[in-house]
Amino acid sequence: MMSEKPVFRWVLGLMFFCSGFPALLYQIVWQRALFAIYGVNIESVTMVVSAFMLGLGLGSLAGGRISRLPGAPLLAIFGIAELFIAIFGLVSLRLFHWVETFTAGRSPLETGIVAFGLVAVPTILMGATLPILATHWVRTSGNVGRSVGILYFVNTLGSSAACFLGAGFALPALGMSGSIRLAAALNILVAAAVLAVYFIGWRTSPAAGAEEAPRPAGTGMAAFPVAIVLAALSGFISLSYEIVWYRTYAFVSGARPRAFAFVLGAFLAGIAFGSLLSRGLCREQSAGNTPVFVRRIAMLSLFGNLFGFVTVPLLALAVRHVDYSYTLPLIALAAGLMAATFPLVCHISIPPDARAGAALGRLYLSNIAGSTLGSFLVGYVLMEAWTLSQIQVFLVLIGVISSVTLLLVYGAGRRERVAALAVGIVLCANAVSSSRLLFDGVYERLQRKADYSPGERFTDIVETRSGVVTVDKELAIYGDGAYDGYLETDVRKASTVIRPLSLSLLHAAPGEILIIGASGGSWTQVTANHPQVKTVTVVEINPGYLTIMKRYPAVRPLLSNPKVEIFIDDGRRWLVRNPGRRYDMILMDTTYHWRAHATNLLSREFLELARGHLKPGGILYFNTTHSAEAQITGASVFPSAFRFGPFLAVSDSQILPDKERWRRRCSRTGSTGNRFWMFRIPAKPIFWKRSSMRPTMLTNPFTIAGGWKRARAFAVATGISE
Repeated sequence: MMSEKPVFRWVLGLMFFCSGFPALLYQIVWQRALFAIYGVNIESVTMVVSAFMLGLGLGSLAGGRISRLPGAPLLAIFGIAELFIAIFGLVSLRLFHWVETFTAGRSPLETGIVAFGLVAVPTILMGATLPILATHWVRTSGNVGRSVGILYFVNTLGSSAACFLGAGFALPALGMSGSIRLAAALNILVAAAVLAVYFIGWRTSPAAGAEEAPRPAGTGMAAFPVAIVLAALSGFISLSYEIVWYRTYAFVSGARPRAFAFVLGAFLAGIAFGSLLSRGLCREQSAGNTPVFVRRIAMLSLFGNLFGFVTVPLLALAVRHVDYSYTLPLIALAAGLMAATFPLVCHISIPPDARAGAALGRLYLSNIAGSTLGSFLVGYVLMEAWTLSQIQVFLVLIGVISSVTLLLVYGAGRRERVAALAVGIVLCANAVSSSRLLFDGVYERLQRKADYSPGERFTDIVETRSGVVTVDKELAIYGDGAYDGYLETDVRKASTVIRPLSLSLLHAAPGEILIIGASGGSWTQVTANHPQVKTVTVVEINPGYLTIMKRYPAVRPLLSNPKVEIFIDDGRRWLVRNPGRRYDMILMDTTYHWRAHATNLLSREFLELARGHLKPGGILYFNTTHSAEAQITGASVFPSAFRFGPFLAVSDSQILPDKERWRRRCSRTGSTGNRFWMFRIPAKPIFWKRSSMRPTMLTNPFTIAGGWKRARAFAVATGISE
């Protein structure tokens, strides 16, 4: 065993912390870029995330093999790996955009293969760093659990910091390209520091590097196959809960982008401090103490599962009084208890010798494989078939049964085993029997928050792997906790129906219509019954909305209307896969501009894509949800733009609203065959003509200060009035 200066250990720990920060920042940015290319439907998301996990798993295996090489300069290898990650990061977004030209719109399996090909090099390098550095640390400390615990702590804590700082500062302030440059700069800093320390004189000679620390005589090590199973089970349970927590926090926040970052940040912070806890439990490894460590693993896993089971009900109670962000410590606590098991598993199964890195690489791969399986099974399979409460019961039963099994096998005596069995039976029975009470009205509480009234219930809740759709007694429909409209086609009861009724105001012959995002189907039903419309193509990402349509008479006829063709897909992905389709109008009742992935439908890139699917004189008509930036983007991409309330109509041809044409076409026949009251068009509608780059009114032109102020004045100008 070699010795080292304490100051150098502190430097290594700090550098591994800094290494975790850019790794997670890369992942956030790269996943966002890949989702923009391949879509945010659940199939594409699953494949992209799996590609990242596969790369990390293969990297851990490769790092373990490298660590076994006699005399390998592990610190130098670690520094070079960080340098190559930085180089790839700097060219990554350009590479992604270049590959997009050839691969966008591919099938889910092809998406996964392409995504893995794009991120294979950096993720393999990232996955290799833990076993490489852990091997070096074990050589100097002689204790596997403490080495893995401290390295796992600092690296995961850096990743957790990246989640919070990335969502709160880096991405909003620097954008995707700036965030990548920040991450690359940190990688270069880590590489320079580690290589400097290595070349200053902390290099180990080949003989010393290959030297094995003698294993204490009679040490009872757990069988490695048992450790493989425990590592996989730990990853499976913890990632399964993380998927459930993300679904819940996305719902309670209305799918705000920061919800994912906050949940992941709290989850990683919990893992970090759980690893620190396990480090304190690994101070000794004396003969015959393996059963003690296994019982510790079982108890930590048991308490972690119980906290994980009650996290969602506690969140539903808390959000009536505080913001959801204050409940994130619940996630950190549960994740920390479950995550503390991995370093302990390493401690009882890996001897502190030159083969430690290789064994750690296999255990890490097993842990990642279990994590991938958990996220796939829960996020892709179970959420399509089971409710939230059923999934929670399933997870807590697996956790309790596995923990009790360990206590039965490694129990100190017959009395302790009987007690463990009895406690396990009681906990399982209570979990099943109490789930109905714990999860009763949980979605109502999460959505209504302070406005929730005891006993209040939604008339419908549809849960799919694509999201949660709810309907209240007023027939208002919500997607993942955010308002989506009403299941009503009568303009006298739902005034927003006037917007799809305004097709003839903007277009002389709106015969073929594409609707991206059907929601509850009200607007699609109105559009399909428009007297000038011949065909309606609908692209909806969540099949749960179709289930809702079947249950309500106002929109049920839509599903059997011969004019209507419905596809379940991501809107951008569908357009890419159908380049030959052209429409008179593309209608998008776009979700709130502040929601996750909303920019996929509001960005300049998407508007350019939609432009290619318009016929000559065609109009893209979309909801900006009063976002000045979205309106300015639309007006800058297309030569002509007309604002109708929060909606913006854009076209390559001049848009000339015709009130009389609209009145002739639609004033006598509404969507249900009834007369409807005609809204009055604004006296001074806004018209943008890019040739002069000056906003003008169709009547009474006006002049204001130029530049950004002029653009914002255009964006917030008065819309429709009653």
